[in-house]
Amino acid sequence: MSIKMKKIIEKMVRQEIRGILAENEAAIEEMVKRSLLPELKAAVRESVYKAMEDLTEKPPVSDPRSPPSDLEPPTSKPGPSESEPPQSAIRNPQSAMGRYLYCIADTGDTASFGNIGIEENEVYSIPYKTVCAVVHNCLARPYESEDKEIVKGWVLSHQGVVDAAWERFGTVIPMGFDTIVQGNASVDPEENMKKWLKDDYDNLKAKIEKVRDRAEYGVQLFWDRKTIAERISGESSEIKALNEEIKSKPKGIAYMYRQKLEALLRKEIEDRADGYFKEFYGKITLYTDDVRVEKTKKTGEEEKQMLLNLSCLLPKEGSKGLGEELEKIDALEGFSVRYTGPWPPYSFV
Repeated sequence: MSIKMKKIIEKMVRQEIRGILAENEAAIEEMVKRSLLPELKAAVRESVYKAMEDLTEKPPVSDPRSPPSDLEPPTSKPGPSESEPPQSAIRNPQSAMGRYLYCIADTGDTASFGNIGIEENEVYSIPYKTVCAVVHNCLARPYESEDKEIVKGWVLSHQGVVDAAWERFGTVIPMGFDTIVQGNASVDPEENMKKWLKDDYDNLKAKIEKVRDRAEYGVQLFWDRKTIAERISGESSEIKALNEEIKSKPKGIAYMYRQKLEALLRKEIEDRADGYFKEFYGKITLYTDDVRVEKTKKTGEEEKQMLLNLSCLLPKEGSKGLGEELEKIDALEGFSVRYTGPWPPYSFV
């Protein structure tokens, strides 16, 4: 093909494109406003949030549920690079030792649990009035390892002790993994623990009363995005009309209309998600004393998405009604439910 012919063809194509754009200028402007611009804003916003999370979020080494600031005892947590206690701690043996704290229990009894702690340490209670700390003796430094399996074993042992205390005493305030109370030059760690129990006694009792005879249950609700999208496409008159209109359009224009259709479907799905969240949340809260909305997680499946992630507080023996309600939701087409528990009330202390 000669250069002259190529130029003629290019000129004809440009004129054709200009004509198409001129004829559909209003439709293109509307599409940009309603679809492309919001999508671009959302993508930029998501990128900013992700960058901020990467800068500020530290990877957890254990269950991320840890005690709130108003419940934190005086702890010893040297930095990750400090593999040995500081020289001042070595010179003062009391400050080199600590008590690993699993939970606070609703009893003033002195109790022994045997060697069920982390690394088979002996677990026992330190009482004060009508509460006690469930602990084991340790060095005043955190449990750290590069081996994920070792850390996993420690966390499971921690959870096992909390479960044992919960079963034995009925009500506990669970503490986060690696909570260690140390001593100092003049006070040994056991006395320091008793001092904290004494100073924070009223606060601890209030939190115990809040969760007395109650358990935590996890509720995760999923939906199949493909099934929901098909349902919306069959129900929405606007989507049906747009689908029919696409069939009559030239190929180039049909592509732009399909983009508009996808944007409309995404908005419909988001609206349905918001509606289902409110509907199911309302039904679930009828059977709970308290609810915490947790961050949703990825499922690893393209079409299966987590719609709802809740931590629910309710009486240990009162979960039947909630279970029955969740069974009804699970039976709905396109939905599934994961229901776990009972657990000690980590999220509500």
